[in-house]
Amino acid sequence: MQTDSSPGGAVSVPLPARAHLPAGWRDVPVLDIVIPVYNEEKDLQPCVRRLHDHLVRTFPYPFRITIADNASTDRTPEVAAQLAASSEEVRYTRLEQKGRGRALRAVWSASDAPVLAYMDVDLSTDLNALLPLVAPLISGHSDLAIGSRLARSSRVVRGPKREFISRSYNLILRSSLHARFSDAQCGFKAIRGDVAGVLLPLVEDTGWFFDTEMLVLAERAGLRIHEVPVDWVDDPNSTVHLVKTATDDLKGVWRVGRALTVGALPLDRLARPFGDDPRDRQLAGVPGGLARQLVGFCVVGALSTLFYLLLYSGFRTFSGSQVANALALLVSAVANTAANRRLTFGVRGRDRAMRHQAQGLVVFAIGLALTSGSLAALDAASGNASHGTELAVLIAANLAATVLRFLLLRAWVFPERRDAAATPVIRYEQLPTQLSEQLPEQEQQFRVTAAADTHDPRNAR
Repeated sequence: MQTDSSPGGAVSVPLPARAHLPAGWRDVPVLDIVIPVYNEEKDLQPCVRRLHDHLVRTFPYPFRITIADNASTDRTPEVAAQLAASSEEVRYTRLEQKGRGRALRAVWSASDAPVLAYMDVDLSTDLNALLPLVAPLISGHSDLAIGSRLARSSRVVRGPKREFISRSYNLILRSSLHARFSDAQCGFKAIRGDVAGVLLPLVEDTGWFFDTEMLVLAERAGLRIHEVPVDWVDDPNSTVHLVKTATDDLKGVWRVGRALTVGALPLDRLARPFGDDPRDRQLAGVPGGLARQLVGFCVVGALSTLFYLLLYSGFRTFSGSQVANALALLVSAVANTAANRRLTFGVRGRDRAMRHQAQGLVVFAIGLALTSGSLAALDAASGNASHGTELAVLIAANLAATVLRFLLLRAWVFPERRDAAATPVIRYEQLPTQLSEQLPEQEQQFRVTAAADTHDPRNAR
């Protein structure tokens, strides 16, 4: 699949619908495992032979091991070439530039395998986790899979320094990027090949932050990330430079976090196929997305109100009540529109962002009229009301404006699009039939049966 990466020329690329690999898949290897290496002449041969032996004994599908050499300057190319010559399941490719992300992008983009994976050359992760890692991708259940050293059932042996760095980094990801995956740095990951074809062109990093950026993009695009608890033993001879890696990762977190804040992350180029998510179903008596939007709006509204009151109290120290109210409401309105745009109504990217803010300012003007009118009425009634009374009146006025704000945002600022380019909403009972048109021929018979089953009310959820 192709995507236009030029600014202003973004093309929405549909993500592939999940489907189980056919049972008789034998045309190409089902799994392609990449081992990125740089100056690993000592560890490469025992690593590849151990992995190859494990796959021959335990993996029920055809496989391939690809050694990706990141411009090594020792005997790594010679060792890799010998391994490739000695086994038809082993391949060797060389890149003239360093960077783990660059190596993974190059090999995964050129691979014909439906499931792609990678692991570090030290094989710190127990290989018994390999089949559980890729099984959800083969079955069509998930889009990506990662090994997690931070899961409760994981068994990890490593020093306090690496433990502290790992947990601190993942805490930063959760707090700054709102990541829900637990371990971004574990060198044990897999992705469906068709998903990689759409996702990888949007990942900018070419080094160690490549994994994190890919996972953040996938999570924000609505892809399912499967986590596998792993047994992991630290390699004391690892050549990874912790300080440089941590610095590069923090720079990547800042770049992606800033892109998320300004809406520059290219999520608008990832279109999830309609029907791939059960939330696409339209059920009788349940307005599409209304419950979720109400929850999101209430959360954003509560935070915006607190923000507004703090601003008002600050501005009130050096200005009158009307000026403080106008300034506080203006600043909080811009933040409220941006938050509702992303969190409540799910609008991402820069498209129509300025228009939405302009419409949000109209809604702000209505709120300003209500709150300013309330303050004017209070002044006329009492003459010199206390600060607490002012806050109480403003809270009541904001609550009254909140209902009107939600209705205006839902119906006018962020209306549900129903143009010809948008995918039409289909009824729940029509969903299996619609999906069957998108799936391979070998899945047709199963989907026809599923379509018949949906007419039984006992199958409705």
